[in-house]
Amino acid sequence: MNGGLIAGTVVELLRRAHSRLPSDVVSVLEAAAERADGRARLHLRMILDDLRASAEEAVPMCEDTGTPVFYVDLGRFPLPASDIAAAIVDGVRRATDEVPLRSNAVHPVNRHDAGDNTGRWTPPVHILPVEGDGLEITVLAKGAGSENMSALAILPPVAGVEGIKSFVLDTVVAAGGNPCPPVIVGVGVGGTSDVAMALAKRALLRRIDTFSEDPVISQIEADLRRALWDLGFGPMGLSGTPTVIGVKVEHAHSHPASLAVGVNIQCWAARRASARLSPDGEIRFLEV
Repeated sequence: MNGGLIAGTVVELLRRAHSRLPSDVVSVLEAAAERADGRARLHLRMILDDLRASAEEAVPMCEDTGTPVFYVDLGRFPLPASDIAAAIVDGVRRATDEVPLRSNAVHPVNRHDAGDNTGRWTPPVHILPVEGDGLEITVLAKGAGSENMSALAILPPVAGVEGIKSFVLDTVVAAGGNPCPPVIVGVGVGGTSDVAMALAKRALLRRIDTFSEDPVISQIEADLRRALWDLGFGPMGLSGTPTVIGVKVEHAHSHPASLAVGVNIQCWAARRASARLSPDGEIRFLEV
């Protein structure tokens, strides 16, 4: 076992993520196109045409190939976490040329671009120890249009469920058409400020057709989806419905004096892909 196997897997994950939208997202977009009318239907059909062309030609579905964010569930594996992270970075460098991907990693102040989608703390790699053998790598590509609409609030605990929902609603309304709707809204509730924001992004890894196992959280998801579906911004922000096609909420226990709420928005191009590697080097790409 060596890092080259992981790097090659990352290249293929990025190729798949950028050319094949997950089936749950496609199904929701197709259903929305059937129900929509006028300008909204036109733009939804254009999105679906783009997805078909992207899959047929194995090219990125959007010119903004985003920042690849990696989540690794690491069980017993013959490589240490540091080698796995280094191999993922190497895979991103390779994918920039081989997929290809637009170079999207610049110095935050002088804007210098190294040209290979890597740099200080980039790409982000989150490694979580888990039970069992092998590792699972998931990549989520985040474009700037949606990422720029991220928001965090530290609410007084007395704000409760209604305060959480009001903040999410206000955030999505303020975003308007900027994040290229229809969008998926990830929400992180609880924890410290960094945990709430991390959970908001992690929530975007979930399929649209799933709900939280916590009944309180699943009710918040359902209430927000109903409230946000027909805000009126519509596909690509040009009016109509839907504006939001999914709301996913993750939560963490928090200090009794705090109620952190993070929001991370994902555009319609919800690009994610996963693969599982066994300790003996077998690779299995997963349906996500």
